[in-house]
Amino acid sequence: MNRNGLLIALALFAGIGLTFGLFPGLDLWLAGLFYDTAAKTFPMRSMPDLEFARDFAMWVAWAIAAPSIFALVYKMIRPDRPLVMPGRTVAFLLISITLSAGVLTNMTFKSHWGRPRPAAVTEFNGPWQFKAWWDNSGACPKNCSFFSGEGATAYWTFAPAALTPPAVRPYAYAAAFTFGTVTSGLRMAFGGHFFTDVAIAGLVTFLVIWLLYALIYRWAWSRTSDEAIDAALTRAFWPLYRLRLKKWRGQDIGPAPAA
Repeated sequence: MNRNGLLIALALFAGIGLTFGLFPGLDLWLAGLFYDTAAKTFPMRSMPDLEFARDFAMWVAWAIAAPSIFALVYKMIRPDRPLVMPGRTVAFLLISITLSAGVLTNMTFKSHWGRPRPAAVTEFNGPWQFKAWWDNSGACPKNCSFFSGEGATAYWTFAPAALTPPAVRPYAYAAAFTFGTVTSGLRMAFGGHFFTDVAIAGLVTFLVIWLLYALIYRWAWSRTSDEAIDAALTRAFWPLYRLRLKKWRGQDIGPAPAA
């Protein structure tokens, strides 16, 4: 998560966005590599093993996030006890996956960017007109093509990779890139997304992760500590915990302890 990574991501974003914006037919050509014109379908979407691989990829990503989710839920229930994981790890992983795989994809672009999926455009026997990645005027009403939620979730594995020891971090980054690319390739093969959908999903996710890493770990003005995050969560969850004990046990434990 250094400056070189940021510059590479921004350069790729500009290059891919400009190239596929000027020549949107490239998206159709790449999608057509997976399309069977005789059968008028994307044949890989009916292969059970590949469908399982697609689902398994999402299980892997959320399994990586699961310990942080458990740590946060347990802290909500027992704010009087310390987090079972480092506070910065919990904040970094959960905020990054929420933003990249949830807010920016399913709650924002996919719900309001009417780009049809490959399997739904007329070039591939669908009902709607193809749209370039930048054009949100497509006929898709919801859960649309731009950009890929599953691609963003798979590429989110860059976040846990960023927390690995420096000696193994390059290999962790390589594994995250491979995992995200293979998962995104399956989405293209199934006719679920165009190349720009998955590429931009990966780049947006990387930029979100880069920014959060800088805010939490690198920049002096915003850098925090595990203890500070633990204390903040204690203060946030204490009122409900206090009310619960007072209602169930008749015990008033008082205000949250000082940081």
